[in-house]
Amino acid sequence: MLQSIPTMADVPYTPIAFAVRPYCAGDAAACKALYVDGLIAPKLADNDTGLDIEDIATAYVPDDGGQFFVAVNAAGEIVGMIGVQPAEPGVGEIRRLRVRPDHRRRGIGHKLVETAVGYCRDRGYVKVMFDTYLDREPALNLFNKFHFHHTKTRKVGEKELLIFYLDLYQRDGVDQQ
Repeated sequence: MLQSIPTMADVPYTPIAFAVRPYCAGDAAACKALYVDGLIAPKLADNDTGLDIEDIATAYVPDDGGQFFVAVNAAGEIVGMIGVQPAEPGVGEIRRLRVRPDHRRRGIGHKLVETAVGYCRDRGYVKVMFDTYLDREPALNLFNKFHFHHTKTRKVGEKELLIFYLDLYQRDGVDQQ
């Protein structure tokens, strides 16, 4: 008899206590572990060097329009992260969204994206963009809740990289969970 394999969609949404805060130097090891855990295959993508994760404080400088945030659970563990970097004038790019596998479906990814989009809005960005691979369905579903629009697809190695954007000057509403 065939049994279905459970997916993240089968896991009920169960909120937990956590906080989102800006990155600090003591977070480096936990952020690197989250980054490595989220790699596809697990190896770097053809368009990725991972250098920003090696020196987050330099890669995401607030004075230059960037910021890196972490989600911390009640035990003080870093269970999620997200970065914002300026992509071009007026455009912020969301990067490195990760949530620890045992903490998914708890509102952490939603709060991280909400924080990053709010940061972009507060910094005066008129657009936010992100890219992801087609096989990142949970990320695609999450960004869809924020009304990001698919703008183009390009081939990177053997995979399709999807590029999305959100116009901050057009829409303030966000779907609720």
